[in-house]
Amino acid sequence: MLTKRIIPCLDIDNARVVKGISFVDIKDAGDPAELANYYNSEGADELVFLDITASSEKRKTMIDVVEKVSSEIFIPLTVGGGVKSVKDMGNMLNAGADKVGINSAAITNPKLIEDCSKHFGSQCVVVAIDSKKFNNGWNVFSHGGKIKTEKEALNWAKEATNLGAGELLVTSIDQDGQKSGYDIDLLKEISRNVEIPVIASGGAGKLEHFLSAINDGQADAVLAASIFHYRKFKIKEVKEFLKNNKINIRI
Repeated sequence: MLTKRIIPCLDIDNARVVKGISFVDIKDAGDPAELANYYNSEGADELVFLDITASSEKRKTMIDVVEKVSSEIFIPLTVGGGVKSVKDMGNMLNAGADKVGINSAAITNPKLIEDCSKHFGSQCVVVAIDSKKFNNGWNVFSHGGKIKTEKEALNWAKEATNLGAGELLVTSIDQDGQKSGYDIDLLKEISRNVEIPVIASGGAGKLEHFLSAINDGQADAVLAASIFHYRKFKIKEVKEFLKNNKINIRI
C-alpha cells in the first residue's frame, strides 16, 4: 500500500502567502520562504506553491519567489499558476520545482497536458481541478475560480488522465477555507474513475477531515492551508492521528 501524503499549500499573491474562503476574502498569512522552511522542518511530505492571481492577471508565475522557496526545502515542490506552455513548465522546473501544476491553460488547450507529459514525463505534470457543485455534478472553474467553464469535473479528470497527467489536485471551491470537511463525494467520484494519484484540497478543519478524505474520499494525499498556517494543527499531529487510525503514513 502506498504511503499517504500530507501537503501544506502556499497560495501566493503579490509575493505573500494568503488564504481566503471559497477563493474570496483573501487575507495575508506570511512570507513564502519562511513558511516553506517551517513546513520542511515540520515533516511535510511535499509542498504546493500556487500563484493564485497569475492566470487572472495574465502574467507568469514569479520565478524569484519559486527560487527562494525551493532553496529553503528538501521535500518535493509543486508549483502552479500562469503556466501556459512547455517553456513555462521548463522555467518552473529549472527554478527548483519538482512538479508543475497546470489549470486554466490546460482547460483552454488540453493538448498542453500531452505536450508537457511527453517533454518532461507525466510525473512532473499535476492538473489542478477547481470545481463547484451544480445539480448532479461539479462544474470546473478557471482563472482562480473566477470563470465557470463548460467542463464537468469527472469528465475533465478522465480526459486529463488520458492526456498524460501524473496527478490530479482536486479542490472544492464550495468547501475551500470553510473548515467543514472535504467534498467527499467529489473526491470519491474522481478517485475511483482514474488510475493516477488524487490530492484532496479544500475544507480541512478537524483531524477527522483528513481521515475521511483518505478513507471515504479515497484520496492519495491531503492538502491543507489555513489550519497549518495559523497553527491550529501541526503536521506531526495530523500524521500521528492518521497513523493511530491505521493509515500508512510517514512520521
